[in-house]
Amino acid sequence: MPSPKRSWIPAAAGDLLLILAFAAIGRDAHSRGDIITGVFLTAWPFLVGAAAGWLAGRAWRKPFALWPSGIVIWAGALLVGMLLRALTGQVVVLPFFIVAFAALAALLLGFRLVVGIAVRLYARGRRPA
Repeated sequence: MPSPKRSWIPAAAGDLLLILAFAAIGRDAHSRGDIITGVFLTAWPFLVGAAAGWLAGRAWRKPFALWPSGIVIWAGALLVGMLLRALTGQVVVLPFFIVAFAALAALLLGFRLVVGIAVRLYARGRRPA
């Protein structure tokens, strides 16, 4: 586990990679071409939203915490992401919102849940018997 001062780096990298994976899976499911630039075109509003969530929630303090960091980052990615998509003429329809809501929650919150469980199990295993 990285030092507490730098634990935001793998957390931010995880968020970045998971949002890119969300965009790539979505593009693949809808058989959209232009893989590399297309993924970034789909992902950028959600990445900006996640960055806004990082700032709003001061997530660097406890980057792997579900609350408030994970929830604020997820809400930022979803809500700011959808707003930016709408403002730039990208598709924002209810079914896509529902899928993004669930997928981003599973990815961004699930990631933090798994890390939290792993850290607790690791700490439990290191305690003297």
